[in-house]
Amino acid sequence: MTESTAPPSRISDSDGVQTRRRTRGSASGYTAESIQVLEGLEAVRRRPGMYIGSTDTRGLHHLIWEVVDNSIDEAMAGHASHIELTLLPDGSVVNRDNGRGVPVGRHRTGKDALEVVHTVLHAGGKFGGGGYKVSGGLHGVGVSVVNALSEWMEVESARDGRVWGQRYERGKPTAPVRTLGPSEGRTGTTTRFRPDPEVFEAIDFNFDIIGQRMRESAYLNKGLWIKLVDERTSPVHEKSFYFEGGLISFVRHLNKTKEVLQPRPIYVERRDGATTIEVALQYNDSFNETVVAFANNINTVDGGSHVTGFRAALTSCLNDYARRNGFLKDADANLSGDDVREGLTAVISVKLVEPQFEGQTKAKLGNAEIKGQVQAAVTDGLMQHLEENPADGRRIIEKCLTAARAREAARKARDLVIRKGALEGSALPGKLADCQERDPQRSELYIVEGDSAGGSAKQGRDRRFQAILPMFGKMLNVEKARLDKVLSSEKLRPLIIALGTGIGDTFDISKLRYHHVILLADADVDGAHIRTLLMTFFYRHMPQLVENGHLYIAQPPLYRVSTGKVTRYAQDERDRDAIVREMKVKNLTIQRFKGLGEMNAEQLWETTMNPATRTLLRAEIEDAATADQVFSTLMGEKVEPRKEFIKAEARKVKNLDV
Repeated sequence: MTESTAPPSRISDSDGVQTRRRTRGSASGYTAESIQVLEGLEAVRRRPGMYIGSTDTRGLHHLIWEVVDNSIDEAMAGHASHIELTLLPDGSVVNRDNGRGVPVGRHRTGKDALEVVHTVLHAGGKFGGGGYKVSGGLHGVGVSVVNALSEWMEVESARDGRVWGQRYERGKPTAPVRTLGPSEGRTGTTTRFRPDPEVFEAIDFNFDIIGQRMRESAYLNKGLWIKLVDERTSPVHEKSFYFEGGLISFVRHLNKTKEVLQPRPIYVERRDGATTIEVALQYNDSFNETVVAFANNINTVDGGSHVTGFRAALTSCLNDYARRNGFLKDADANLSGDDVREGLTAVISVKLVEPQFEGQTKAKLGNAEIKGQVQAAVTDGLMQHLEENPADGRRIIEKCLTAARAREAARKARDLVIRKGALEGSALPGKLADCQERDPQRSELYIVEGDSAGGSAKQGRDRRFQAILPMFGKMLNVEKARLDKVLSSEKLRPLIIALGTGIGDTFDISKLRYHHVILLADADVDGAHIRTLLMTFFYRHMPQLVENGHLYIAQPPLYRVSTGKVTRYAQDERDRDAIVREMKVKNLTIQRFKGLGEMNAEQLWETTMNPATRTLLRAEIEDAATADQVFSTLMGEKVEPRKEFIKAEARKVKNLDV
């Protein structure tokens, strides 16, 4: 789970009125001459978000995914075994593979094939021409979009004994394709590009984000060697990824911070016509589900038909096995989908000829036939494993039955919470100071650490749209507790009632009473711990609240710098020192806030709660598998992975307040 700066903003009615007036006034000028046809890659530069999702860090990294995916396609086709990606100090990227190389020679358009691939949308070898049976690139816009959004790009193709190359600037060739010399026996494609600073907010590639993606690709293509090099650092930072175990290694990696129920992951592999299905799964002693799904190596974060088929097979297969072996009696109810997925870690990978993704960012697989293919493969493979390994079957079913009993206890506890909220009526939890606004989109809930800070926040807030809920004392670590324990927690129950969404299988995001849920804690270790506990709660039990962008983290200042007449606030030491050099005054008063309780109501409003001056970080999930592993490492039962994580990350800490 990452954090991005995103202060909430409101659009005034007057802006809307002005917009409508301009539209009406120009209607008479809307003629045939008003219709524009954007030539070449101009449409991509005009509307980049339509092709890569956004122009922030997510869209920036999407450029790398598109280029690397082409090399991955060569590997899936059996023509590449090595990929090397290098980040250079000037912000550019180099990707090399030992595949077949991009075709060259005169194309029917009159241009060279190399130029067509890099300058024409929907041009490539992925549309039934025999170039690729399976590929991640559905739309054929990948590398041409990268070219359009790059300040410059250089491509070299080694094949048929020669190396050909071409350079582009903002998508346009600077010269024809030319021969660069003999290939000296090597084949493959080398692509160099620098993202255009005129398009992107910043050009700063994240080594860890890229490394995670490269790791996943190596897991999904066993036998493929991927090397990642960062030449921006001194010494140069390198990582190589190679896994003979494929998905089995992937599941073991995801479960490395947890206690597992089976010694070896269950593995299913099947070819169904032109479709290849691979699934690996293993249960652990946690209460959470981690399912990561891929289609043609593309991480389908929103799931799709392959995930639906897997879940259907898992539920029906385990119920059938439990009944045939006497774990479930005739009078017992079936295990639910939630019961059989508690503590499950699974990776699903399908490779098919014509994937139907939703959107260019390929977040969800839509092929209807895949559901049945995956369901049949998983049912056969899982049932065979359980019959051959009855000890695994017993441990898994016992885990599911325990989850079912806990689900029933959670239902009773949830009903109690709902009844309690209904009986309390509009008063809601006693400590909640609600706001006057009833439109959730305009309402904010500050969850404040400590009673004294809560008092300052209540006095300093704008009661029209800001609600305050103080929380204090030791909070439940939900990573180590099932839902029934969460619902019985005296600390968390008031928060659940205040939000109004319900929890678990009754969660309804449309009932959220505040669209800005803001965590406000001290800028020290204890405050960070409280924040982490709350973020764990939201991530595990209300993930939709995070996914829909409703969770924020307030940024209270650590220092107050004053001349007597002028007062400024600093977030950290570096900010403080910069303020002192602007001011250029000898007799400065510098106050360091030890906690929110030291700030009076006016200071808290001015620095942390006023929408016009505050800074908020919005919590976002960039990679579900990584987020799950971090929470399990930091908040789970096993101590050793936590120690290793702290040792590995300690050098990255810039400001530690103890």
